[in-house]
Amino acid sequence: MGAALEIRNLHVSVEDKPILRGVNLTVKQGEVHALMGPNGSGKSTLANVLLGHPAYHVTAGQVIFDGNDLLELEADERSRAGLFLAFQYPVVIPGVTLANFLRQALNSRLKAANPESKGISIPEFRRLLKSKMDYLKMDHSFAGRYLNEGFSGGEKKRAEILQMAMLEPRITILDETDSGLDIDALRIVAEGVDKLKGPDLGVLVITHYQRILNYIKPQFVHIMFEGQIAESGGPDLALHLEEHGYDWVREKYGTA
Repeated sequence: MGAALEIRNLHVSVEDKPILRGVNLTVKQGEVHALMGPNGSGKSTLANVLLGHPAYHVTAGQVIFDGNDLLELEADERSRAGLFLAFQYPVVIPGVTLANFLRQALNSRLKAANPESKGISIPEFRRLLKSKMDYLKMDHSFAGRYLNEGFSGGEKKRAEILQMAMLEPRITILDETDSGLDIDALRIVAEGVDKLKGPDLGVLVITHYQRILNYIKPQFVHIMFEGQIAESGGPDLALHLEEHGYDWVREKYGTA
């Protein structure tokens, strides 16, 4: 049985302002979930809390991952446990190539698992990187560029998907990966995620729009409103939102 990310009655504040007000959600390996909702509903807050952003204060609830208390772990420990977050706005790191960044990330994992590890050899790393880039239909020259420096929006997101492919997480959270992408870039990125999903990878897609879900097809769709999961259903729920917007959610649940 695969690992599961279980969010139980999670309450979160930022600077004493409540943002999440009792979120309950379980994502298992092999499942694809979409989390939708209007601006300010708490979607990105949830993503940041799951990966340990220090600005967010958990006031109640639990997050259990693979049977362990995720909230007790530092951000790097959460990553090594098998969580991955694709950022809405990936950071630019001048002077560090994408390849070097990925090799350091892999080596830090190997070192954490075995303090005696000397890391992945350069030839082995190059073979692995090229195979993943070929799988994602990426030009090999991409690896020699400084991380996100001068990258288009689509290239930044593709670099995130390559990181995901290399690190092989068990649960991936895509925080509005479709933000700022034109339709061609969106398709390329979404197809990359679609290739990587499978029985060993659970995916939580955080998005405003149905369009990315045309490529990354979820089994479960959830609507976040006023810091809670207001509605859950199948793919039809996303199509209903696309047609009717969020007004019916506001009318049904009002303001908290």
